[in-house]
Amino acid sequence: MLSLQSIPLIDDILCSTETIAVVGFSPKEHRPSHVVGKYLMDAGFTVIPVNPGVSEILGQVSYPDLASIPGPVDVVDIFRRSEDVLPIVEAAIAIHAKVIWMQQGIVNVEAAALAEKAGLQVIMDRCIKIDHANLSPLING
Repeated sequence: MLSLQSIPLIDDILCSTETIAVVGFSPKEHRPSHVVGKYLMDAGFTVIPVNPGVSEILGQVSYPDLASIPGPVDVVDIFRRSEDVLPIVEAAIAIHAKVIWMQQGIVNVEAAALAEKAGLQVIMDRCIKIDHANLSPLING
């Protein structure tokens, strides 16, 4: 669990991130993954939807999995059940992502340990939208 000392880590991640793959990005406007994905796009990040059930979300190509994404990914933002996270982390390691971000309510200690062992930074059980909104005055000056 992150503590107040971890705020600089989150700040560093958000300041250095350009591309975020949102795993479980829903095309349904009322779903948290859609709200967060749209927020991140509006905040200026390149957001890549990862959802095998659709071909496009908010005008962006939706990929069936992380391995299908043609370019580099900084952050893999996960909107899947905790028990479904490990294969996503393995795929994130394979594509050389830099950060695993498990959204609020998502905790998988085994997956987090695997990611950290592979050199990825891990944020767990936190909302990237909330953290960005809270830190954006610090980030933007």
